[in-house]
Amino acid sequence: MTIRPRDPTGRRADRPQPVLNCVTLWNTFYMDRALDQLKAEGYPLAEEDVARLSPFVRQHINVIGTYSFAQPDLGPAGVRQLRNPDEPDWDEDIL
Repeated sequence: MTIRPRDPTGRRADRPQPVLNCVTLWNTFYMDRALDQLKAEGYPLAEEDVARLSPFVRQHINVIGTYSFAQPDLGPAGVRQLRNPDEPDWDEDIL
């Protein structure tokens, strides 16, 4: 059995907590924008469905592979454009 080291706060040092925090913040920000856009466009949003959303989803995060650090064109709003909810998702086959 291997005992993993702990950092000074007592957390296990093998867990990338700052990365998980950033992913959660990113997801929360874009989920909020998506919900606002859906409401503005008149899509019906059931409160019980919204309550079950979680920012801890991470399937869209590339943890092994190639990375691009080129800054994308974010337009005047400074954030990427949201996908059209009527178009199929790129990862629809996963679900």
